[in-house]
Amino acid sequence: MYICSCFGVTEQQVKQHAENGACTPRQIASACKAGTDCGSCVRRIQALLGRGACPRRELADQGKPVLTDLADAA
Repeated sequence: MYICSCFGVTEQQVKQHAENGACTPRQIASACKAGTDCGSCVRRIQALLGRGACPRRELADQGKPVLTDLADAA
């Protein structure tokens, strides 16, 4: 299912970015542009991310990179 119609980003892609460390809609946007055009998908992205603890929050708090490139994972 598409989450972001503007950039053709699917729910699965958002989940994969979250697994790779994207904890906020802004980090998802940095990873795949979702939410950066019309913005109508931002609430859906927030819902997918939930309010749980970010698995890589410690790294982010330390200023270390938390996102990995999907190309590296494939």
